[in-house]
Amino acid sequence: MKRKIFITAALLCCFAVAFAYFDGITGKWSGVLTAPDGNEYPLNYTLKADNNTLTGTGQSPQGTVDLTEGKVKGDSLSFAIDVNGVKVLNSGKYFSTGDSISLNIDYQGMKMHSTLKRFVEK
Repeated sequence: MKRKIFITAALLCCFAVAFAYFDGITGKWSGVLTAPDGNEYPLNYTLKADNNTLTGTGQSPQGTVDLTEGKVKGDSLSFAIDVNGVKVLNSGKYFSTGDSISLNIDYQGMKMHSTLKRFVEK
């Protein structure tokens, strides 16, 4: 009897981990980008991974824009976003253990970095 309970508990844990892994980067993410001049800009993304395709939106006080050129391969991701007519390239890595995304941003040759955390509504 104890063995059945242990096996059932182990299987439930495996399913929970599998669902968390497959959910991956799909969801709402937020962070702050500190520009070289010291100004801080909020980053808010809604991401959806479907096979190797990444879609979603970026939100700011100026409005919402769609992600373009989105790709996902394993724990790596990349996408572009239009900021006032300028194509901003983003690439990064998803860390399931910390539920975070390390994001490298290329804005007109300026290289910046930010860490996104999953947005949890309260």
